[in-house]
Amino acid sequence: MSAGLRIEAAASSLLVVDLQARLLPAIDQGEAVIANTVWLMQIARQLAVPTVITEQYPRGLGPTAPAVLAEAEGARVVEKICFSSHAESRLAETAVDARPQVVVCGTETHVCVLQTVLDLKAAGKAVFVVEEGVGSRQPRDKVLALERMRAHGIDIVSREMVAFEWLERAGNDVFRTISRHFIR
Repeated sequence: MSAGLRIEAAASSLLVVDLQARLLPAIDQGEAVIANTVWLMQIARQLAVPTVITEQYPRGLGPTAPAVLAEAEGARVVEKICFSSHAESRLAETAVDARPQVVVCGTETHVCVLQTVLDLKAAGKAVFVVEEGVGSRQPRDKVLALERMRAHGIDIVSREMVAFEWLERAGNDVFRTISRHFIR
């Protein structure tokens, strides 16, 4: 496995940060964030890319949104108190720890997602944040967080960029299946 410039299915994991039901109504375009994350989770499952889900203080913010949990077959769910999912070794012994590349979705872009991706980058991971798969309460906070991430060498990508890089090529059954069901 490499940690090259392209996102590779065999080298990456999908990290879903704190998409919790009680927080989502406050997130700008929260339903779109969920829909885009679920879309990516479905493709990840088709391509054997493991998913890890974090929950920030679930006793207070509740569990992960039902739509996300419905797609979480085989995903590891990690509870946390620190804003960074990487803090306190919460991601140790998960696919995020085991693979050199991490594709990230979740909330809030300027808090938990930002702190997580900065820590993952500092730990030597190649980090890719899905622009339409992250959200904050205030749009300006999302914009500022994405700018800061970019300034620190974190790639901001679209969900289709991830899907096509995971796929690598057309002309096979996997591509045809994903193209028919997910790419429109």
